[in-house]
Amino acid sequence: MLLLVGKFLTNILGEAMIKILKNYSILVLSLMFLLIMSCDICEIDNNEKIPPRELSVFEEQLVSSDNIFGIKLFKALNDAEPDSNLFISPLSVSMALGMALNGAADSTYEAMKNTLELNGLSETEINQAYKDLIELLVNLDKKVVMQIANSIWYRDNFTVEPDFIDVNKTYFDAEVQALDFDDANAPNIINNWVDENTNGLIKKIIDGDIPPEIVMYLINAVYFKGTWTYEFDEKDTKDELFNNYDNSISTIPLMLQEADFPYFETDDFQVVDLPYGDSLFTMTVILPKDGEDINEIAKTIDNDTWINWTNQLYTNEVKVYLPKFTLEWESSLVDVLVTLGMGIAFDPYQADFSRINPNPYGVENLYISDVIHKAIVKVNEEGTEAAAVTSVEFGLTSIPQIVEIRIDHPFIFAIRERYSGTILFMGKVLSL
Repeated sequence: MLLLVGKFLTNILGEAMIKILKNYSILVLSLMFLLIMSCDICEIDNNEKIPPRELSVFEEQLVSSDNIFGIKLFKALNDAEPDSNLFISPLSVSMALGMALNGAADSTYEAMKNTLELNGLSETEINQAYKDLIELLVNLDKKVVMQIANSIWYRDNFTVEPDFIDVNKTYFDAEVQALDFDDANAPNIINNWVDENTNGLIKKIIDGDIPPEIVMYLINAVYFKGTWTYEFDEKDTKDELFNNYDNSISTIPLMLQEADFPYFETDDFQVVDLPYGDSLFTMTVILPKDGEDINEIAKTIDNDTWINWTNQLYTNEVKVYLPKFTLEWESSLVDVLVTLGMGIAFDPYQADFSRINPNPYGVENLYISDVIHKAIVKVNEEGTEAAAVTSVEFGLTSIPQIVEIRIDHPFIFAIRERYSGTILFMGKVLSL
């Protein structure tokens, strides 16, 4: 009887939560089931989940922007590698690029801001929203470990504008350190920070020595560890068959649980929300029905459809079979960010990061040389542990070197008029 009363009360409370929590979301998407760890809750059977405060208008816009950007990023990566697993943290990528945004100027700034879907917010509003969102997420649920860390590492003979350092310290709580990048131990120092701030899930972000043209790294680390609100019983986990995308079949441990979960389905797919802790964080699983292609479903997702789907979740008794698995993903994001409109930031001669250093070494230009993203997720009967690291790497155009051309063997030459481009004469000299 107490159990029935408890479920009745929690169901009533769950109906109210949709209005309070609909904007609390962070996407962490995976191709296997399009995993999304989110605070976008509709109805969860838990009467203790009370958000600590309302989101500010700027936070709401930042969350919306992050989700729009995150879904675009996921879809672009999925389009690039439709036959591969995929796991990213849009939050991590957004925060790393958000720090870099504070160093961009003019058309580079506008391109980055547009790509991150941050139009409509001033720079101060953007930074304040990031700061407030970090504080909110890491303190949202005492039963869930949520950590966000940021850092800036720069070559010790490279001058960085104080304002760039100060703003990222103030709003992103960034740790800042100058290093001798030529020292063989410099990568270890940075990698140890990554290891520590992902609780050992990601050991390093830099492989090998730091190239001589690299002068700065902006790094974000996100760590998540959540225990299921309703844990799976290990004795119910069985080895079962899993039908892979390439039509092969694998044997995997499949966990089983039957409980009341937020659920929704269409003719094409099923959605279930699996809560962690006090249910402010969840894993949202989207499962295609037989005969439906996961990539086709992925193509239909945008921010509006995502909100529509999650708003239709309703509490229902659900028998959930969930794989016990570990998934790792790593890649450069340069190509996809160029596709999304940020190409100028990667152009060695067009990028404008003058708010980091207006005139490095007098003749060189600062640009983003790479954006590396690593992510890992472990799902088992107890819960989920996940981490992601995003490194924004800044390089300099190379210093012009004295070159030599010794015309002491056969050559071709032309005499031309430069204004019109007319070639007047062409010749080939084999001997003189």
